[in-house]
Amino acid sequence: MTAVVDGLRLAVGTLTMVPVGELDPPTRRSATWGMSLAPLAALPLGVAVAATCWIAQLSVLPPLVGATLALLVLALGSRAMHLDGLADTVDGVGAGWSRERALEVMRRGDVGPMGVAALVMVLLAQAAAAAVVLGRPWGWLVVGVAVLVSRAACALTCTTGIHAARSDGLGAVVAEAVPRPVTVVVLLVTAGLLSLAVGVQGVQPLVGIVAVLAMTAVVAVLVRTATRVFGGVSGDVMGAAIELSLATLLVVLSSGLGQ
Repeated sequence: MTAVVDGLRLAVGTLTMVPVGELDPPTRRSATWGMSLAPLAALPLGVAVAATCWIAQLSVLPPLVGATLALLVLALGSRAMHLDGLADTVDGVGAGWSRERALEVMRRGDVGPMGVAALVMVLLAQAAAAAVVLGRPWGWLVVGVAVLVSRAACALTCTTGIHAARSDGLGAVVAEAVPRPVTVVVLLVTAGLLSLAVGVQGVQPLVGIVAVLAMTAVVAVLVRTATRVFGGVSGDVMGAAIELSLATLLVVLSSGLGQ
């Protein structure tokens, strides 16, 4: 039970701004629980995003404005770490030349042109797609649930067999911490949750499953690219996976599937 609590505190403290007190050095078991429970740990973020969308709808704000405000709240609530990870990952991939140079570019912390372009395009996709979802009944609920489901990317990037890019940092702590059967369970649970949410909108529940499958495919491509360029995953890659997962989920949910 201690490992579960420690893992949840690790996930909450890492993925959100919610204070959890001083954390002990994570063990392999707590890392397993932390990455597996990432969608649950993101509950404060999901509630904050859903509440922002709901208030925006009550205020009769245009859906795009409500979606933008919700993404702003999400960025603040996660310290914008995942956005930073996205930018650093894209810059590292674009650095080319060698694994060492790519990792050095990721460490610098500054954002290059490729990172800026990635941030702009992904945020535009998230905002535009979320605006479409918010234009439907219960859209605020679906967007909030999508935030939770996108954190399943933590289990996907930390599945057994996916190595850490380097020996230090968050990636070294949590890489390969989640057994493959556990990752499957996380995906099944989150797919079921998203299907229930879209069902409230009157959309076919199958759309929720399709969205999670699409998210899984996108993360798989990212992990394969990170393994080829960096030698494995890192905290930045995990952040990139979360942002790309949210964009993918919202894009699928905004489509006409299941209408």
